[in-house]
Formats: sequence, C-alpha cells, structure tokens
Amino acid sequence: VDWGLCGLQLASLLLATLLTLLTSEVTPSLGQKVYTNTWAVHIAGGEEEANRIARKHGFVNHGNVFGDYYHFRHRRVVKRSLSEHRGTHSRLHREPQVTWVEQQVVKQRKKRDIYTEPADPKFAQQWYLYNGNHRDLNVKEAWGQGVTGQGVVVSILDDGIEKNHPDLERNYDPDASYDVNDGDPDPQPRYTQLNDNRHGTRCAGEVAAIANNDICGVGVAYNAKIGGVRMLDGEVTDVVEAQSLSLNPQHIDIYSASWGPEDDGKTVDGPAKLAKEAFLRGVTEGRGGLGSIFVWASGNGGREKDSCNCDGYTNSIYTLSISSSTQYGSVPWYSEACSSTLATTYSSGGLNEKQIITTDLRQKCTDSHTGTSASAPLAAGIIALALEANKNLTWRDMQHLVVRTSNPAHLITNDWKTNGVGRKVSHSYGYGLLDAAAIVSLAKNWTNVGPHHVCYLAFRNIGNHLVISKSVDACAGKPNFVSSLEHAQARLTLSYNRRGNLAIYLISPQGTRSTLLAQRPHDYSSEGFNDWAFMTTHSWDEDPRGEWTLEIENVAGASDYGTSAEAISLASGFPQCCISAHSAIVTS
Repeated sequence: VDWGLCGLQLASLLLATLLTLLTSEVTPSLGQKVYTNTWAVHIAGGEEEANRIARKHGFVNHGNVFGDYYHFRHRRVVKRSLSEHRGTHSRLHREPQVTWVEQQVVKQRKKRDIYTEPADPKFAQQWYLYNGNHRDLNVKEAWGQGVTGQGVVVSILDDGIEKNHPDLERNYDPDASYDVNDGDPDPQPRYTQLNDNRHGTRCAGEVAAIANNDICGVGVAYNAKIGGVRMLDGEVTDVVEAQSLSLNPQHIDIYSASWGPEDDGKTVDGPAKLAKEAFLRGVTEGRGGLGSIFVWASGNGGREKDSCNCDGYTNSIYTLSISSSTQYGSVPWYSEACSSTLATTYSSGGLNEKQIITTDLRQKCTDSHTGTSASAPLAAGIIALALEANKNLTWRDMQHLVVRTSNPAHLITNDWKTNGVGRKVSHSYGYGLLDAAAIVSLAKNWTNVGPHHVCYLAFRNIGNHLVISKSVDACAGKPNFVSSLEHAQARLTLSYNRRGNLAIYLISPQGTRSTLLAQRPHDYSSEGFNDWAFMTTHSWDEDPRGEWTLEIENVAGASDYGTSAEAISLASGFPQCCISAHSAIVTS
C-alpha cells in the first residue's frame, strides 16, 4: 500500500568494486552474517542419541540447551566464516531424528556500562542506597523490615564473575554459575591488561557484596546468593544466549543482564528462535511455574538518539526493563527513552555527580561503575528483597509491584504524564525510582494476579491512512477477556525507504499516549520492520475497551515513502473485572 508521502524516487548509487586480499581474520561488512562452527540442533531421542549423531558427523556435543535442543561444535569447520557450511549442515539435517538445525551466527552484543576508569579509586558513601536527603532507593528502610536477600538466588549474565573476590566469596553460588563460552562450570573471568572482563564482577557486587566485612561496599541484597554466567567473553550466538537464559531455572530466581544489541541509533535486533523460547520457558516453567524474573538494562544509546523499543530484549514483556537517573535526578546523557521501560534506579551522571561503588576485578573495589549497566543490578537486588518477603510472587506479580511502588518524585524530565488510572509515567523513567521499602511492604501481603489472557484483533485494509483507529471490546464475553491492561504491544510489518524518519504513537481509550518509536537520525535503513512488537507499559491497569489509535508519522523527510499493515491484540492478566493484563496491538 503506497502511503503517498511523496513520489520522489531514491537515486541509485553506483559503487566501484575493489578486489582485495583477505587476511585470516574475517572482517564482515555492515549487516553481513558471520557463521560460527557451532550448530543448534533439535534431536528426538535424548542425550544418548544426540551424542551418537554428534560423533557420527564429527561434532562435539557441548550439552543440552533445554528440551531436545543441543549445542554442537565442529572442530574441522572454520571458526568464523562469511558463508554457511552447507555440506555439514545438510548431512546433519538428513538424520531422521534431527527435526531442526541451524548454524549459529555471531550476534553483536555490547555491555551497557560506560568505560571511564578513574585514576585514583576512592571509597565514598553509597549515596543511592541511603542518604540524608532521602533521594535514594530507600534500601536501608527495607533492611529495617528484616529482609536482606536471604534465600534468594541471583545470576549475572555477563563476562564472568570473580568468585574468589573477598567481598563476594561467601555469597558465591556455583549452582547459579556456568561458563557458556568455554563449556565448563567455572565462570572466572579471563584476565587481560585492560581488565575488559570486569563487567560481570562489578554487577555482582551491586547485588550481593557482603556486609560487615570491612571490604569495599555492600550489596543491596547482601545475604542473597550470587552466581555468574560467562557468556559475553566470546562469540555470542542464539544458542549461547538461550543456554544462559535457561541455566538452572528451578534454582535461580533472578537473571540480571546489562547488555544487548548495538546502541548505535540504527540497529533493530532482539532474541532469535532459541532465546525467545528460553524467555517463554523461563516465565512459564521457571521457579516451579511462578516464572523466572529477567531484569534488563534499558540501553546506553542516548547520545545516538536510540530507542530501547528497537531492542527486542528490553522491549519484551518478559523482561523488567530498568533505566537510569543521575545523582541529582536528571536524565543521564546515555539514557534511551522508550515506552517499554518499567522503572529506574540511580547511576552515573555528569562530571560532578557520583557514580556507583561496587566490587572490581582483581579483588579490588571501584566507585566508578556507570551507565544503565549499573542500574539493572541495583533493581535485581531490590527485587531479591521483595522475593525474600514473599517467595510466591510470579514474574507478573513482580512487575505489578514495581509499577505500584516506584516513585516519580525528584526525577526531572519534561515528559511526565498521568495515565488513565492516575499514575505518573515517563518514557525516560517508566514509573519512577524503585523504592525498596515500599515494594517489600506491598510484597508481604500481595495476592497473586490471575491467569494471563490474550485477545488479538486485526486492523486490515488501512489504505494510505497514517492515523488508524479501532474500537475494541477486548474480547468481552470470551474466556480471554482483558479487563485490565498490563503490557500493550503494537506489532508492525512495515517497509520504508528511511526507517529513522518514522515516529509511531499509540493512544489508549483512556487517552494515554505512548511513543512507540521516536525519530532515530542515524537509522538510514530501508528494511523497515518485520512483525516487530513495539511494547508500552504506560497504560498499566487501564480498561482496554474503547477506541485505540495508532499514528505513524514521517517526522523528517518529505520525500520518504513506504507501505504498512497493522493488527490489534489485547491480552489480559485477570479474569472478569479485577486488575491486570497484557495487551497487544499487532500489525502485520
């Protein structure tokens, strides 16, 4: 469908082809796939059958991912290649027991801290846990309620964890740890001259650094058990992510991740087949069916005007996406604004603002942990306190508690708005600063939410309209009736000659306007979006019945053109009339 924004055709560009000698190092061009010597394989018949097939075709079985999925590596296939190894792939696929196989490709995943190393470390007060002006996360008062993370297990999915660090050693949990990069149980980081594998150890200390031992600082949940998955110090593939996200889900309560696709203002990327399934299995089967809790850093692409709704990890309904505030309550320069962010904790800011104190590599301490990388583990620690207060909380219960107890006070931005149920919400901060004492108090007497209901409704034949409205009944009178919203999703399949010029908005029947996508000046892509689920939390607890409006706007280029199709889906968390739901506006 031609939108008719303008009839100007894009000029074709003639490129000269240059033949060069290749070195042994594979250097892909932008967007080109790099194939590894590993395969994800779905094999019926159990591990013995998987081992037999692996041996037959020259593979090493690096273990079960989950279900009947296995991680194979081939020693005689080049480790990095710009082309698929089709012969090996075909021979494996011809095995009757193999129902699906995929050669793994390298995925760009970046650690979300900002690497600013101070010349002289100092040991200052942890101002974000408690300070005299009460511009903090109210953690000291939560400890006063008798919760310190006891009995809760947190795992940091990152570049390893220094398990013998004197401020972590007593809380270290080997059952919450694994080295996916090397395929062994030891997540100890690989030491380099630049200490570039310090990230996971820093995040771990924020959660569970030991109290009262005269070393460094203290973790938010200083009696919780802490583990680490070493998965970022090597090639990141779909199977690497899936193995990490599904490690020991009946033992680990909370997975904390401070990484994701490039925050460059032009990437649209998210979990692939196995990682998507790992999330779904986690929330449906993890913690005895209560659901694994995935805490995610929202991203550091602020300077590039990136949108965290173009990151399929923070944009997922299954993750609890956390943004940052500076010490003085401002939006940090690296912060990304988007409608999927649920809440905020403190992190670094300008030159005169303090940063985060935590454990550091080589058994040291730092006061310069930064970025949304530092915010997500603080949230994981606070969530651990709430879980100790009530071990029966589901993954959706925890999101409800975060929405109800987060505090917009002291946070400065010009986009605070009041939604249809009277809550203040922002694209930079979500529902505000996490409040440890408040979430613990509410958790103690919380009644679990009802089952998750989904209602799908389609927009069809939209023609050249850029404003699409539809009156919906949210499947009233049916088993999947949505009485009260949790997440709302708009799924779009859309082609456009310059994707970064688009802005997309969703307006609920209560009048809450969510920016699903803001302009991204660096995104020149003509690929558009293929069934991409833009998510908003801003209509949480609203009644979804009534008129929904989806707006798609060209905010920059008068000569741009494209095509689009949409649909709407609503999903509910509560039967009949009571509280929550997950709603989706699906475009295809």
